[in-house]
Amino acid sequence: MARSRTLQRGIAAFSCMGFLLLASTAYAQPAAPSGLTAIDHPWDNGTRVDLTWSLSSDDRALQGYVVRKKTAQDNAFARVDMVPPGTRAFTVDDLNPETSYLFEVAAVARDNSESAPLITTMAVTPAVEWFDGTRVWFLGTLLLFCGAVLVFIALARKGVPLKVRKISGLVAVDEAVGRATEMGRPCLFVAGVQDLNEIQTIAGLSVLSEVAKTVARYDAKIEVPTSFPLVMTAARETLQAAFLEAARPEAYNPDAVSYVTSDQWGFVAYLQGMISREKPAACFYMGSFFAESLVLAEAGQLVGAIQIAGTARPEQLPFFVAACDYTLIGEEFFAASAYLSGEPDQLGSLKGQDVGKIIVGGGIIAGVLLATLASITGSPLVQSAVNYFTQTVLN
Repeated sequence: MARSRTLQRGIAAFSCMGFLLLASTAYAQPAAPSGLTAIDHPWDNGTRVDLTWSLSSDDRALQGYVVRKKTAQDNAFARVDMVPPGTRAFTVDDLNPETSYLFEVAAVARDNSESAPLITTMAVTPAVEWFDGTRVWFLGTLLLFCGAVLVFIALARKGVPLKVRKISGLVAVDEAVGRATEMGRPCLFVAGVQDLNEIQTIAGLSVLSEVAKTVARYDAKIEVPTSFPLVMTAARETLQAAFLEAARPEAYNPDAVSYVTSDQWGFVAYLQGMISREKPAACFYMGSFFAESLVLAEAGQLVGAIQIAGTARPEQLPFFVAACDYTLIGEEFFAASAYLSGEPDQLGSLKGQDVGKIIVGGGIIAGVLLATLASITGSPLVQSAVNYFTQTVLN
């Protein structure tokens, strides 16, 4: 009986010791990493710091390493990321330039218990470098685009023919001006309703230069009402240069360009009255337009004018398409000057821009295909390529 009680007590004591041993093993903290250093990331925009450390002795049993950061003024660390076991280095990004930071790294076991944190001894301040190495791809792209423009300009100057897609609205310029000459009625040109700081106004004046040369050759009459004084001055200079280039400087009339008013609907009311009275045979609307687009186009249609419009405002394009004979859509409007003039520098620039569009379009297609492939296959290699593209190129 005594032996039985002694045996039972021994088994109970052994079980208790085993339970305590298992419990202490389960909740024991993993060994901390060592040798944590933090240095400013070289050749960046002042938003990155590089961390390096030595692995924990329990690295094989870890879930990973948690990285935290705080500014020198903060009281608590904020989590940045969790890196897998075996990782010895990590780059912390999205930092504020010229701000001092402290960092800590702790080993995390599979049961989420953490080691004692390893904290940097000195604050690190990321500095802005004069060259951001992560943007080398942008420098290469810029050189490629500029190089393509310069190459095509050189080819155009040597007389190499550069093919440009036919734009019906610009082909019809000669027809419209010729019809106005035959009917003895004027041409109306409106370079938008915005000031000279609007790029569409400048593009409209470029088209005016080529239209004015045709008007000078056909000995037709042109009227150019404007809504801003600076636009009037620029339009007069453009018209005078066009008549001079057409070898008809004596036909230039400065009164053909007039300033009306900067008020939107006051300007539109003047144009409606002018169209009704003088009944132009050709109307050109080239520039930035708003709600007045359909009003002007309907007024020109009522007097039977050939109307050619061009704008980069997509919300106004449907009105011009519905009421005008020809409409330049988007980039056709900006390419009009090069198309009409045929000057080597402008044609070369136009073809060089096409190379840029092909590269951008190819990049978009490649990115979509990579993202789709990563989603279907789940390949870490493909996903890393997608992450690099989105984080480096898009950001």
